[in-house]
Amino acid sequence: MASFLTHFGLNRHPFDKDLLDADLWLPPSKGDLVEEAVEALRSRESLLLFGECGVGKTCTLRLVRHRLSSDGFRLTYCHNAFLGRRDFYRQVCRTLSLPDAATAGALVHTLADHVHTLHKERLHPVLLLDEAHLLPQETLDVLPLLLNYDWDSLPLLSLVLIGLPELHDRLVLRRNRALYSRLSRRLRIEPLSPDDTAQYLRTRLRRAGAERDLFSPAAIAVLHDAVGGTLREVDRLAQAALREAARHKRRLIDAEHIQPLLLPAV
Repeated sequence: MASFLTHFGLNRHPFDKDLLDADLWLPPSKGDLVEEAVEALRSRESLLLFGECGVGKTCTLRLVRHRLSSDGFRLTYCHNAFLGRRDFYRQVCRTLSLPDAATAGALVHTLADHVHTLHKERLHPVLLLDEAHLLPQETLDVLPLLLNYDWDSLPLLSLVLIGLPELHDRLVLRRNRALYSRLSRRLRIEPLSPDDTAQYLRTRLRRAGAERDLFSPAAIAVLHDAVGGTLREVDRLAQAALREAARHKRRLIDAEHIQPLLLPAV
């Protein structure tokens, strides 16, 4: 067991990613966003989810997945956005356990048969494309075709695009208006607020066995300002602070203990 766990009386690493969907935490300020995403998918809509690196996009997706797990949905997650057009077609088919498609026409035909079969089984497929800001333009051009069934009258497939703010900037271009218009919800995930950061740290530490606050309010304020409210960086810097405090036998982490960790390595 790592020495900082023993020093602070923790029973597990407080900032591990190895959590069940049900155990994930998002601040109350982002609860409405999860609710809106769930509502959109239950209404058979497609949506855009975007935000800066580390603000909780994947965490939000996992909470949405948890909420939809027993509601007759079939979620398919793809993240290899660097793929060329034909490899993207093959990836979608293989992820769905369908025969490979090498052309847009073959993909649309194969996927149409699949979603109609799921519709008869009362299952709604949801295709989630992560890192979508990296998708080649030729792939974006094909995506509207995947959402058009029975003369565009039946919402048999929902598409969720997830990416950095550059994705939104690309989608609003005239060339992508057919796709953008089909994404009926456009949800931006903002960085944590100072109160969110404080609550997040306390929640993660208490779940790991902490019986008291390990970061002073001043330390939390410095940490929040340093990372700009991004969850991923909060995890990294908070864990580094715990290790450093344990090494120096400190019981409470204060602002002056955070500052040295912000200096560039030499």
